[in-house]
Amino acid sequence: MANATHAILAQQTVSITELRKNPAQFFIDEPVAVLSNNVPQGYMVSAELFEKLVNALEQKQQGFKASFRPASVRLEEIAEQGNQLLQEATDEEMRTFTE
Repeated sequence: MANATHAILAQQTVSITELRKNPAQFFIDEPVAVLSNNVPQGYMVSAELFEKLVNALEQKQQGFKASFRPASVRLEEIAEQGNQLLQEATDEEMRTFTE
């Protein structure tokens, strides 16, 4: 069986092994291809670029609405959970918070 070729639609690539070491450095404003055994398995982009891509797709394709956006009820639940966690956090936890 012949090896299939895979298009890499990004200027920058990263192996899954390297990605695990510091994933945050690859959330940039252009796609980064994530490779496993030199085959693209997915792409990473910044939140800002992802939002732009979704908005462009919604504008281009009438009737397309991204189905993975949380509904207002779910957003309220997330906000309430975050608020509860903040209220319960100790001063020490707040001082040592890391992203």
